Amino acid sequence: MASRSLGVVSYLAAVLASIVIAASGAAEARWWYGGPGQPPQRSPVEAIVTEQLYASLFRHKDDAACPAKGFYTYASFVRAAARFPLFGATGCLDTRKREVAAFLAQISHETTGGWATAPDGPYSWGLCYKEEINPQSNYCDATDKQWPCYPGKSYHGRGPIQISWNFNYGPAGRALGFDGLRNPEVVANCSDTAFQTALWFWMTPREAKPSCHQVMVGEYRPSQADAAANRTAGFGLVTNIVNGGLECNRAGDAQANNRIAFYRRYCQVLGVDVGPNLDCEHQQPF
Repeated sequence: MASRSLGVVSYLAAVLASIVIAASGAAEARWWYGGPGQPPQRSPVEAIVTEQLYASLFRHKDDAACPAKGFYTYASFVRAAARFPLFGATGCLDTRKREVAAFLAQISHETTGGWATAPDGPYSWGLCYKEEINPQSNYCDATDKQWPCYPGKSYHGRGPIQISWNFNYGPAGRALGFDGLRNPEVVANCSDTAFQTALWFWMTPREAKPSCHQVMVGEYRPSQADAAANRTAGFGLVTNIVNGGLECNRAGDAQANNRIAFYRRYCQVLGVDVGPNLDCEHQQPF
């Protein structure tokens, strides 16, 4: 993936969105953005997920049992979202809610500390971890010469989306303003940066993959290869983008089903239907 900062097109879209939203009612007129080159001041996501709702969705994230206790604050989430003004702000209200629900579902699965008989159910334990436990490798792709690994560094999963591999840390760092190859640890040490890397991954297409954002807001247009691989738009395609090589094109994958269960819960809470194509069982991975 290759992220982009708030460019002219995104800025104009954000300004237009703020005008439209402001016209819809005084209660929502607080969604406003800074000038070119400046980070947005507020995020439309705040109107979809309030601080109170956030706390109820992730009610155990600050338990003593969770290694990420105190890390994933609401303030960090909305500050990160404000850097990506099209997130949760594209399309009709139902579309915006589905995108936010899908994002929260994916990060919940990636960081879950839940189990089948967990208090409040297994889907109340998202954002429990901020770093991969016992990584099996340092996730260095030595063949990638554009984003070469730095000696002694590990590019294992960190943050809400568990960003992994040097070819993701490098461009994420460049886009967000940190050295992802020399200092990947910042993703597990700074909550704002952690959420920003998750949203960078979500918003940024790369190579043959669309972005998760494009899929959830209806901007994805399958290529001939996509059609042949049965890569149809919906939450299942988002799972394919995130971890298709391990979870897609197989029947009843437990990990993919766990993502779906989180998504169903969040859509229900937000009062929106889940949409089509929830699983990637019959999709070829990218």
